[in-house]
Amino acid sequence: MCKLISKNTAEAVLLSAVSTGAEFAEIFMENNIKNSIGVINGKVERANSGIDYGCGIRIIDKDKVVYVYTNKPERENLIRLAKEGAQAVKGESSIKSLVLKDIDVSRLYVPEILPEKVKKSDIVNMLRLGSEAAYSYNSVITQTNFGYLDSKQNVLIANTEGLFAEDERVRTRISVSAVASEGNEKQTGYFGPGALKGYEFYNNINIEDIAKEAARSAVTMLKAENCPSGKMPVIMDNGFGGVIFHEACGHGLEAAAISKRASVFTDKIGQKIASDKLTAIDDGTIPGSWGSINIDDEGIKSRRNILIENGILKNYMVDRYNGKLIGMEPTGSSRRESYKYVPVSRMTNTYIAPGTDKKEEIIADTEFGLYAKYMGGGSVNPASGDFNFAVSEAYIIRNGKICEPVRGATLIGNGAEVLHNIDRISDNIALAEGMCGASSGSVPVCVGQPMLRVQNITVGGRG
Repeated sequence: MCKLISKNTAEAVLLSAVSTGAEFAEIFMENNIKNSIGVINGKVERANSGIDYGCGIRIIDKDKVVYVYTNKPERENLIRLAKEGAQAVKGESSIKSLVLKDIDVSRLYVPEILPEKVKKSDIVNMLRLGSEAAYSYNSVITQTNFGYLDSKQNVLIANTEGLFAEDERVRTRISVSAVASEGNEKQTGYFGPGALKGYEFYNNINIEDIAKEAARSAVTMLKAENCPSGKMPVIMDNGFGGVIFHEACGHGLEAAAISKRASVFTDKIGQKIASDKLTAIDDGTIPGSWGSINIDDEGIKSRRNILIENGILKNYMVDRYNGKLIGMEPTGSSRRESYKYVPVSRMTNTYIAPGTDKKEEIIADTEFGLYAKYMGGGSVNPASGDFNFAVSEAYIIRNGKICEPVRGATLIGNGAEVLHNIDRISDNIALAEGMCGASSGSVPVCVGQPMLRVQNITVGGRG
């Protein structure tokens, strides 16, 4: 791991940042090397490499936050920047001296093959194999789009409480997309597996199988009839089905929303907010998982936070600043895209815990409804929890059996209400990878759940 800044320099910068009376200051420095390759229809369309290198300085005094950053993190420039930021606070500093101490950072997963050691030609060949597999599935596949990315982010976090922590984060991910076309109609199948791992990640997944599944989904939906609309039971499959909890409920459990009273879950710790069957967890400690973190972006060790237990709200995801506003300790949940962003409370791997039902029983117990195999994108009002999500692959359930595929389905509802309406949860949990955008930028996250059933929800369709 490369040394980003000396303790001596960090101490001088932090003391400059609190020189006018601020109660706390923090340095976040990073060197993030990124690579990406895009292959469309089997041909290389882009190959990019870049580096995010810079330093952010956060100054906190009571409820005031000052943030300054630079991509020229030399000692003299950082001290000058810290002093400029400090001018927003008027007073006399109570911090006259500072001794930084190394914090031991335990890595959840140590990469076996650093992506930088892999030939670009080997990566391109892997993506082309996927493209060929998708095309070979069916003649109606008319386009494939495969992407690869990796990053190695070295960070240093230091603050006026004496913390000095260094971390290295290696991630890699692929995106797999297949488009099926017939006349003017197009349908797309998509998957995006990734991990907090090195290139060895690709030894444990089969890109051809993933490509064929994307193609199968696209072809199935191309030939499907339009989805009927109305209120009905909906069974959401495991994995990316968890995106609804993430968007409609998870963001409302972040301290950044709670401190502004912009969440329906404000002041509800200890209250029943969901079905007795539901337990929800945010866990940044899963080894190798895409959304995992060794430490958060304030230098606090990641942890497993139980958010809801048997329907009772137990905890929020809390960062330092918003935690102080609501009187709660940080939970290792503070994240940011890069040194250009102020960190706030964010999700990591957020999922609904396994239940005791079997997926076959849930389906057999549903006389009529919708089976949402794969979820798509959607929109959410974070203050109210009202949501509208597309279902990318769906089927009608009739007489306890999965029947014909239907397209154009959307799920319309309210996150807080859906939590109470979940009446069956299976034991087949799975996680799915994605990127989450918020005020502190875009960060890697996993969503997840077992198969579950919502008793009654509005389904929008074209029929």
